[in-house]
Amino acid sequence: MTKFYRVIYTLFVWPVRAIFPVKVVNPENIPTDGGCLVCANHTSMLDVLILSAGLKRQIRYMAKKEAMTVPVIGKFLSALGAYAVDRGGADVGAIKQTIAFLESGEMVGIFPQGTRHPGVNPATTPIKGGVGMITWHTKATVLPVCIATKHNRVRPFSPTQLIVGKPISFEEFGYENGGRKEYLTASERIFSDICRLGGFDRALPEASSSDEVTE
Repeated sequence: MTKFYRVIYTLFVWPVRAIFPVKVVNPENIPTDGGCLVCANHTSMLDVLILSAGLKRQIRYMAKKEAMTVPVIGKFLSALGAYAVDRGGADVGAIKQTIAFLESGEMVGIFPQGTRHPGVNPATTPIKGGVGMITWHTKATVLPVCIATKHNRVRPFSPTQLIVGKPISFEEFGYENGGRKEYLTASERIFSDICRLGGFDRALPEASSSDEVTE
């Protein structure tokens, strides 16, 4: 946890938790140290705050490179631990940065859906292959988390649950040679686990062929 992040966390965690009441279910599944990919369903721009407030450890997030180039905002996001990713395709630089964070024992947050789906049953939404690609390249443990809210919307003063699943080791994905098909299969495994945590019965929709990894 960076010094700047620690200060921001101390100042804002309690107001955030007061406005967005967060209950963490199965907190014993959260690794206390070591690198891992935190994967969750995506309902709101507030998901980042809620995950960070609930899991307590600093979580690094990919941010679209356009936001990171905005004066002041980009530097602020960077100070909080965000890093740029090119949404147009596989970003080798972002993958290398992700690997570096994980190897140094940090958490990295990724949303398999790739974009927000407020008010929608997550089990019916398409996913991207990016999280599978990241998992293949990083060999990281994956922590599935379901952000469970009423009507699948994050609202002030409305209870929010972070339901934490058991970590998934890299070996459980059964990768052989990597590639788009295996990336999508791994992404589907991860997101199916996330949906199941929230009580959603996910069918097997056709995943997008895009390698976009974040919003």
